[in-house]
Amino acid sequence: QVQLVESGGGLVQPGGSLRLSCAASGGTFSSYAAGWFRQTPGQERDFVATISSSGATTYYADSVKGRFTISRGNAQNTVYLQMSSLKPEDTAVYYCAARSGRRANLIQEEYDYWGQGTQVTVSS
Repeated sequence: QVQLVESGGGLVQPGGSLRLSCAASGGTFSSYAAGWFRQTPGQERDFVATISSSGATTYYADSVKGRFTISRGNAQNTVYLQMSSLKPEDTAVYYCAARSGRRANLIQEEYDYWGQGTQVTVSS
């Protein structure tokens, strides 16, 4: 059983940057692919970024491509989401997820473990 805990959310001005972290425990994290998803009130949870277990493969939603970077430190059992050039429409609760497979995956139903979420608010 893998437990995931996100951190790093907060309030940032448009154009600013934040780095989210997702700390994993309870499993062999280096064998899990991971992803970030986000959700706003009244909306479905959307895919943001995913990374393979080795870190060699990443995919991004078109809305964040070129602004967000997903990475991982398997020695630290942590996945990161570096967010730059933030826009008000990036405001959401961001969730970290892990799946029992090595391949990166865009489909949230393919993920087995989820964190509790961290709020990101982009506003002046």
